[in-house]
Amino acid sequence: MNAVHNQVLVVDLSTGQTKPFPIPQEVSSLLLGGAGLAAWLLLHFAPPRVDPWAPENPFIVATGPFIGTGITTASKLAIATTSPQTGFIGDSLTSSYLALVLRRTGFDALVILGQAPRWSVLVVENHQAYLRPADDLLGQDPEATAAALRNELGRDVRVAAIGRAGERLVRYAAVVNDGRLAGRTGPGAVLGAKRLKAIAVRGTGRFPPVANPAGVTAAARRLAARSLGPETAKYRELGTVANLAFFSRLGVLPTRNFQAGSFPAAEALAGEYLTLHQRADRQACAACTVGCEHHFRTTDAGPEVTVRLEYETLFALGSLCGIEDPNTVLRAAALCDYYGMDAISAGGTVAWAMECVERGIPLPGDPADWPRFGDGLSLLRTLEAIGERRGPLGDLLAEGSRRAAEIVGQGSQAWAMHVKGLELPGYHPKNLRAMALGFAITPRGACHNRTSAYEVDFSEQAGNPFEQLARATAQSEDRAAILDTLPICKFLRHCFDDFFVEAAELVRLVTGLPFDANELQRTGERIVTLKKLFNLRQGWTRADDTLPDRLLGPDGIEPAELETLIAAYYRIRGWTPDGQVPATRLHDLGLASLLVHAPSGS
Repeated sequence: MNAVHNQVLVVDLSTGQTKPFPIPQEVSSLLLGGAGLAAWLLLHFAPPRVDPWAPENPFIVATGPFIGTGITTASKLAIATTSPQTGFIGDSLTSSYLALVLRRTGFDALVILGQAPRWSVLVVENHQAYLRPADDLLGQDPEATAAALRNELGRDVRVAAIGRAGERLVRYAAVVNDGRLAGRTGPGAVLGAKRLKAIAVRGTGRFPPVANPAGVTAAARRLAARSLGPETAKYRELGTVANLAFFSRLGVLPTRNFQAGSFPAAEALAGEYLTLHQRADRQACAACTVGCEHHFRTTDAGPEVTVRLEYETLFALGSLCGIEDPNTVLRAAALCDYYGMDAISAGGTVAWAMECVERGIPLPGDPADWPRFGDGLSLLRTLEAIGERRGPLGDLLAEGSRRAAEIVGQGSQAWAMHVKGLELPGYHPKNLRAMALGFAITPRGACHNRTSAYEVDFSEQAGNPFEQLARATAQSEDRAAILDTLPICKFLRHCFDDFFVEAAELVRLVTGLPFDANELQRTGERIVTLKKLFNLRQGWTRADDTLPDRLLGPDGIEPAELETLIAAYYRIRGWTPDGQVPATRLHDLGLASLLVHAPSGS
């Protein structure tokens, strides 16, 4: 296989020792890299039932074969670990220059084990790695940490860092690089548990060669041209914030902790309004021709804040918490970036607390500090308390909505809006049956990025029988796994006339492997199944594939409908009715031989 180094750098923080680890060729050829490689490495290095806080919990950073090829948007890193929120696989993606630099070290991935004796920075310089004390960086936000390390180590160094939330083990803490957050499932908290403030990388070697350089160059040009067409116009012109008002009109915008699907003040938060009145600039990730990253500035009387804003942040800190003022949402987003926290889980957890107050359920601490729906100052105050784990309220909410509800009790579990411990993203599944299924079954918990099932609901397929909806959801999951493995941005998915056919051609040109559309989709299914296997080893049961009670019934999807969809999905995957993966299915997918290479995952 071309376009890979077939080598991983393993770092033991407890001892400071590093060693290369060869990737079996079969692993590379069956999983390609990226999210697939990260899932396999997690299975290989993690002991069964590993605790997320344990030194033995691996922290994986993996690259994919398209990085450095000139293919547009191919600058993503896959991160995998055991999630402090769910106890299952925690996988996130982050973009930009760090992916390119890591590829030039000669390694396809980093595997970080153990726990540093003191707070440290892992410095990787080509084939060398060492630990630098991080005492002088503690308490700094990720941007300041990166600036300090680049000033010390050189401007060609790229940095991924955690903020105070990661240092204080907020369960949904993020890893931040180049202003991008890998936040979902709490990878920043795992680095905090390992006492690792940052990872600084310098790579000056060559990218691994592709199989057909001329063919890759021509294909990359064609895809770049498509990336500037109508399929990505929304992202270039408004960004994902364009979704908010549209979703409110459809009745699928989560509002006041999913108590409603429309927000009366949606127009005040709409992407169109923000773009006209508050947009500051537009930027792009490394190697990207789309440029979807829109920055907005506050226009109120307070100190000016400029922050990148996405739909998920806008909904989670806006309609979900009943906040109507866009300036408050921008300030809340900036706080999440400063502390290094996933905005979806932060907003979801605060919205749970707001509903507790609304229902008269007492929270810890001074009632004057409790957050309330529509109260922007209380939202900002609560986010600061969470990021610092300040006081009993901040300490409680730093645990996430599931654990907070278990602690508070009094029926509050009924409005903790999570799946497997991961707070729901911005799609109210009422009338979105495929999305409801996607939320329930995705291995990392409620997620809109590991399956784009909502597109099925917004299409002519919405009225299809359950079996067809389940098949379309599984196919969208396979496609997402491939996008995360190559990697290329999901915003390109509609730039292909036939994704699996055209992406398979790119794989052939880059790697030299004889992939066709069927084999590429099977690769996506292998990756999804690997994640499932990790969850099974962590203690997953059939009861974990479900939705919050609030969404089971007239305000969401009827329980019988969801059960029928899940049963159909399991059949399509070739799993047993209780969600187990038979040995015959592992053989069919070629996974049985891969697990031979992973003794801890057998």
